[in-house]
Amino acid sequence: MRPRGLRDLPEPAPAAREHSARVVEAVRREIAEAGGWISFAQYMQAVLYAPGLGYYVAGARKFGDAGDFVTAPEMTPLFAQSLAAPIGALLADHATRTVLELGAGSGALAAALLAALDARGMCDVRYAILEVGPELVERQRAALTARTSVSWVNTLPAAIDGVVLMNEVLDAVPPHVVSRRGADWLERGVAWSGGLAWAERPLAAGRLLDLAAARFPPEGDYTSEVNPAAEALVESIARRLRHGAIVALDYGFAQGEYYHPQRSAGTLLGHYRHRVHDDPFLWPGLSDLTAHVDFTAIAEAGVRAGASVEGYASLAAFLVAAGILDRLAATGAPTSPRYLREASAVQRLLSPAEMGELFKVIVLAKKSDGIVWPYFQAADRAHRL
Repeated sequence: MRPRGLRDLPEPAPAAREHSARVVEAVRREIAEAGGWISFAQYMQAVLYAPGLGYYVAGARKFGDAGDFVTAPEMTPLFAQSLAAPIGALLADHATRTVLELGAGSGALAAALLAALDARGMCDVRYAILEVGPELVERQRAALTARTSVSWVNTLPAAIDGVVLMNEVLDAVPPHVVSRRGADWLERGVAWSGGLAWAERPLAAGRLLDLAAARFPPEGDYTSEVNPAAEALVESIARRLRHGAIVALDYGFAQGEYYHPQRSAGTLLGHYRHRVHDDPFLWPGLSDLTAHVDFTAIAEAGVRAGASVEGYASLAAFLVAAGILDRLAATGAPTSPRYLREASAVQRLLSPAEMGELFKVIVLAKKSDGIVWPYFQAADRAHRL
């Protein structure tokens, strides 16, 4: 039986249910081998990324109308065309123009961004993609078949000169879930009790406890995510970055908003067939799992590695500064089918009720000399980090 409140979700096909059962069995074995308990981060890592089983690597369609969610690049090419302005500015003073995209999804962002950079006279850009899912790599190759300048890599380069692009990547890095109840600190994890279920154990002294204690509100029972893996990823990239910038776009908050006293149940969400749910054990392997991004922690990770915060803004403010409304106007008459189609997508990108406010853009740079500052000048929120 489905959990209460989730009965409006469509049923998976029989083959998909069989796949989810295999994922559950693999997690059950992992729990048994670990002595009866694994952290939520381990669980999320397994159901999203386990070879041959995880959501992002097992071949099920994720993006677009036939998948579980639609990202900005699939909504309209105007998104990538707008990004081409600040990214082009960052690449302009490089002898070798390189973009490294992590988690390129369907390849739609890469295809549209390269076309937009071509239109700006930057036809020599080399584009590398670091992707964990074999099926996604094949989709990307199909979308970029005419692009000989695109390559795929399995690991981060030892040194990076150029732009590292992460669109909705950090939200899919598995976090730990920590609870404070009175004076007790607990880590929420997963056990087997006739099925997958939440289970808690005391949180030992260490970095995870230190991070939670420093970030949680000072009073009251509280549960939220702490994501040292996402911070370590950004710090690792920033240490390898010699000249250029990390451009990250995702949904999340500055730390004061993330760990607000009223946000006492965390931000974990599941995505299935364009519906959002709050059950992380619903159809493992078929449902995406995400957590919002603590952008203060991401900024601090970059700064630890010698990068500076070039800017931090809402997606709406950033895209408007990058010229998305001008690009919309150039699509045709306001009554034309193309304009109306693109206007609907742009409205979703800019509306505070949809992506415009919840999504943020942060740029962490080395030796950029304020190149992208104009795209943040009107509405920079770096002071809130």
